[in-house]
Amino acid sequence: MTMETVQADPSALGGPALFDTMSTMRAMRRLKPDAVPQELVEQLIQAAVWGPSGGNMQCYEYVVVTDRQVMARLAPLWKRCVDAYLATTGKYAPEGMDEAAYGRMVAAIEYQRDHFADTPALIVPCYRFPEPRLEEGLAASARALGPAGTEHMMTTQTRFQALAEGSCVYPGVQNLLLAARGLGLAANITIWHLMLEQEWKKELGIPEDMATFAAVPVGWPAGNFGPVRRRPVADVIHRDRW
Repeated sequence: MTMETVQADPSALGGPALFDTMSTMRAMRRLKPDAVPQELVEQLIQAAVWGPSGGNMQCYEYVVVTDRQVMARLAPLWKRCVDAYLATTGKYAPEGMDEAAYGRMVAAIEYQRDHFADTPALIVPCYRFPEPRLEEGLAASARALGPAGTEHMMTTQTRFQALAEGSCVYPGVQNLLLAARGLGLAANITIWHLMLEQEWKKELGIPEDMATFAAVPVGWPAGNFGPVRRRPVADVIHRDRW
């Protein structure tokens, strides 16, 4: 696997602002402690709400943390999650990423860990998937899927449920990240909090039946936005079939 630096040519792609935004939307983990105005945070949530919602159910909620005392209580949880990640999956550079570049990324992760209490805003997207109403349609569904399809659906229901919830949340989160970049704010999406999700939910008063899907630190960048490094498009396209 190889990676290349991606810098969009907006005029060539036909999207002057959007494509330039996407091609320079690095995960920005070094944040200034300066507060983010409430109206800008609300703009980020508005962008998230504009995202697609499966069945137009719109069962999302967003916990927004800006209180420094609350952030200070979350900081030890964040540290435990980051340390667990760096001791396992995060211990090794991904294939195709050189060690120096990965070392810089880890340094940024450690910086964010050590300065988490100074994070200006933290956004936690949540979703409560409604109970499905399947009884009347089960027979028709089974006929449509066929025996093998029905059996597969039954054995993969847990995964299907998780993907269904995620597909209702993550498009909105991506909108939020795009909006942050467009407003000059730094942000990055993480799911490390899931390692201690019950403790996070208890600290933030999130109901037991509400699932959390990310923790997104937001603030003014201490560094500069720049081109992202991604796999070449030619390496990831499978035309018409695998």
